[in-house]
Amino acid sequence: MTERNRLDGKVAIVTGAGMGMGAATARVMAGYGARVVVSDIDGKAAEATAASVRAAGGTAHVVLCDVADEAQVETLVAQTVAVFGRLDCAVNNAAITPDTLPIAEADMAAWDRVIDVDLRSVMLCMKHQIRQFLAQGGGGAIVNVGSVSSFRPQPANSAYVAAKHGVIGLTKTGSLEYAPQGIRVNAVLPGAIDTPMLRGALDANGFTEAEFAPALSLFGRFGRPEEVAEASAWLCSDASSYVTGHALAVEAGYLTR
Repeated sequence: MTERNRLDGKVAIVTGAGMGMGAATARVMAGYGARVVVSDIDGKAAEATAASVRAAGGTAHVVLCDVADEAQVETLVAQTVAVFGRLDCAVNNAAITPDTLPIAEADMAAWDRVIDVDLRSVMLCMKHQIRQFLAQGGGGAIVNVGSVSSFRPQPANSAYVAAKHGVIGLTKTGSLEYAPQGIRVNAVLPGAIDTPMLRGALDANGFTEAEFAPALSLFGRFGRPEEVAEASAWLCSDASSYVTGHALAVEAGYLTR
């Protein structure tokens, strides 16, 4: 197998694929030969990603899904199998903007929503993806998207930090439980990646990339969504066949300081 076709024949789900890292992941995985289910709660955004995949010669199918709703997640997996016949790998990327209040001032409704979308959804996706892998006879790869906040907390982000720490726990638990069936579960931990979410946070706080990036990256720049997507694609491929339970940081050395 060559580098270019490392995902040939594989069927992949990418959640939160309407923009940013999710959209880049769908495009990168399709470029390596995967047939990709582009999933997002925003239908227009998901269709735009799928159109870009098809324009580049790839195969994409859109399934709308609120990943915090178990019935919708179950339907996402079922529709994937109905369209493509099976499921081989998944990147659980969907997330929402972090909370912005210190613990003593937390809005618990907003806190719960972050936990639902950024943590509970990962559990739901893993549950139904693994069930499908087992129904097929075993084998499969899952990549959960965490964050540098999975290891290093930030102030006024208690829900996001708790959720992303939880993603690591789910990843390790899944890897332990299903390694005997040949199912691999890993995580990627993005750092400061140039996405609409990051740009919005910069604008809200009056910072520029030149001012802020050196504090978050040894390279002094923001990462590109495609750089995270390449890590996810590798972890979904047979090239990483001896890797499970691992959290791969894509953060230009931020966690080394």
